Amino acid sequence: MILWGVTTGRRSEEDWLFRGGLAPLFPEQWARLRAGVPDVADDADVVDAYARLLFDPDPAVRARAANDWCMWESATPDWPPKPGLASRYRDPAFALAFARLVTHYVRNDCFVEDGALLRDARVLADIPGVLINGRFDLQAPLGNAWALHEAWPTSELVVVDGAGHAADHEAIERELIKASDRVADG
Repeated sequence: MILWGVTTGRRSEEDWLFRGGLAPLFPEQWARLRAGVPDVADDADVVDAYARLLFDPDPAVRARAANDWCMWESATPDWPPKPGLASRYRDPAFALAFARLVTHYVRNDCFVEDGALLRDARVLADIPGVLINGRFDLQAPLGNAWALHEAWPTSELVVVDGAGHAADHEAIERELIKASDRVADG
């Protein structure tokens, strides 16, 4: 099993990325996201509020919400961070579908009981695994991969220095290919 940009489905991970935890590192981008839902009382409600807007009957409201959400998503994957809307979100239909999918999973705690993956990682003991994570991955901080590796000692943890969460980072691509080649070779 090859995992990249590792998350474990814990509520704290979703709160970090989507409920204000990461906001102190990107205050301007977080403020822009929050401005899209001015009637929301606290950061915990941001995800719910955007989920509602993404299904609003007015197409303009849906499009604005998808753009706002994807601007936030664009702020954090690259290291160093890049400004503006990432090219993958420039198709409005994709942006809407992506934002709906992410908010659906986050609102439902990724459909995993909090802490279950780490608690039950022992079932992975006989499955070879490679965990690949950028050292500066702000969307899936290295501590997540570290925690899973600790719970799954037969896994290999590969830390890619100088990389964030972006899959198109040259060193991330190289490590994914190396891991895939090893799996293919048996």
